[in-house]
Amino acid sequence: MRERDGMDGRDTLAARFEETRPRLRAVAWRMLGSEAEADDAVQEAWIRLGRSDTSGVDNLAGWLTTVVARVCLDMLRSRKSRKEDALEEGAHEPAVSADEAIPFEDIARIVGRSPAAARQLASRARRRVQGAERESAADRARQREVVEAFLAASRDGDFEGLLTLLDPSVVVHMDAVAAAAGGSQETRGASEVATMFKGRARAAVPALLDGAVGLAWAGGGKTRGALFFTVVDGKVAAIDVVMDPARLAKIEIELL
Repeated sequence: MRERDGMDGRDTLAARFEETRPRLRAVAWRMLGSEAEADDAVQEAWIRLGRSDTSGVDNLAGWLTTVVARVCLDMLRSRKSRKEDALEEGAHEPAVSADEAIPFEDIARIVGRSPAAARQLASRARRRVQGAERESAADRARQREVVEAFLAASRDGDFEGLLTLLDPSVVVHMDAVAAAAGGSQETRGASEVATMFKGRARAAVPALLDGAVGLAWAGGGKTRGALFFTVVDGKVAAIDVVMDPARLAKIEIELL
């Protein structure tokens, strides 16, 4: 049954939108870190809903969630190009029930980014909103130090060196293309991850991936893969391996 079958026009559609509003606002807040901007994004989704023919949409809530996530991504890009930081004192996450909490993995799939990149976008947005821009040169230098040490240990086959850089509960996520090239889509644990990367990554070089320090490698004049790192307290807590050409095309890559 289609979402709008049997609906009584715009009033019923508005009622369905209001049912979904808490979830939409939670997605927007996680990405933007600003209640005011989250409300703007949700309002834009309502406007787009009014302009769209959704008679063939099977899942209106999912359609709206995708619209809101992409509106937020556009807002983040616009904010970056203007180099403007919105300030909102005392910002706090809207109260949502447990079934409305939105995992970054879901947001990442919607906007075509890796989970690590989605977390990075959200973290950066919250810091801007709180007026405490911590993506400073010093922070980036510390992350680069960890990433370069990881690269060196990987190339040298230094198992113990890799272990010292990895959080005990580190997790590696590979997209479908990377996994098909050889490997599991998910690997957990410092020992397992150290074994996985020992003696590898020889073609990789440090790079800024959507503004975060990671690794990238190329072949035939094209970027073939990227590794996003989540570094917590000087340890690598997560690595996202991206080799899907469509996803790579959406990543801003600057070799260091």
